[in-house]
Amino acid sequence: MNIVHLTPHLPPDQAANALLPHHLGEWAQARGDRVHFIAHPPASGGVDPRPDVTWIPRTQRTVLQRVLRTGSIAGAIRMRREVTPLLRAADLVHVHSNGLLAEVGARLAKDLGKPLVLTLYGTEIWHYRPKRLGPDLFTRAYRSADAVTFYSKRLLERARELGLSRPACRVIYPPVAGSFAYRDAGAQRALRQSFGITERHLLVNVKRLHPLAGQRYLIEAMHAVLAREPDTRLVICGTGSLLPELRAVARSSGVERHVTFAGLVDNAIVAQYCAAADLFVLPSILEALPTVAVEALASGTPVVSADNPGGLELQGVFGDDVRVVPKEDPRALAAAVLEALAEGRRTLPATAATIARRFRADAVAREYWDVYAEVVSAGRS
Repeated sequence: MNIVHLTPHLPPDQAANALLPHHLGEWAQARGDRVHFIAHPPASGGVDPRPDVTWIPRTQRTVLQRVLRTGSIAGAIRMRREVTPLLRAADLVHVHSNGLLAEVGARLAKDLGKPLVLTLYGTEIWHYRPKRLGPDLFTRAYRSADAVTFYSKRLLERARELGLSRPACRVIYPPVAGSFAYRDAGAQRALRQSFGITERHLLVNVKRLHPLAGQRYLIEAMHAVLAREPDTRLVICGTGSLLPELRAVARSSGVERHVTFAGLVDNAIVAQYCAAADLFVLPSILEALPTVAVEALASGTPVVSADNPGGLELQGVFGDDVRVVPKEDPRALAAAVLEALAEGRRTLPATAATIARRFRADAVAREYWDVYAEVVSAGRS
């Protein structure tokens, strides 16, 4: 099968809609399929020539072009010219997320009569507003896709609440790499030593430094945590424009010496941090299904999450291994962290079984292959 993925991101971008297309491509190639990606260049700049990727620069629009929509029209014409030959050769087109690249690609794929799968990750639904002026390309792509997959059950439920009910929808959870694995107490100690962490307790957060990630509430909660457990370190992995502000929050809260901003960390190192931690803390205001939290659970580390949709869903899936507290509430966050540290336990055996059944690469791949087979078969009938 010749599969074309249209996605706004690919690695080294760390977004979910970069990692899943990358993994799907690797798995498909391993089973003998041909795969081609159509994507925007990485946010970090620089594009490595790759025979399996066609890079489409993002459309740069002036204020006037935004008002008149001429920038979008010009971008769509350019995409049509560059993308059409690739889609024409495809047996299946898989579109990820939204935006001009995804939405124009979906329209072209359907015009060419290609089986189309659309995967939605969160913001496309959380911030969905049907357009009243001009063509609503996202809604058209959503309605015309042969199958739509959602990153979480609550995301699918929200789509239905917004009037986006349709057949051929299913939830497929994100994959967790094998490097995120349970480590015993001795391995945990060795990992901490390798990072130079000497404190008794280690809390870890992995997320882009952004207001919706809620790290400021975690940093503010550290004051109460340290009052009871002074031998505690918080490591935050991620980059973003919010770094100066978060450093200032740490200083003003009096916890600066206990907080490490690790910056952008390779996924292999993230796996080590997750395994070394006593607790993974995710105070995000909004999440669909936080893969980083599932990776921590796979590493044997319990999770404290804010009551965002993804955190609530994880608690439903993993039970007592996920504590949920009200969002934007440092006091409740600190209380849950202290309660978890007092228990001092790793994840329960049922969590490992659930991850193996629903989140490991082979399980996730099988679900996507089933979707692919269904839409291709329907296109032939």
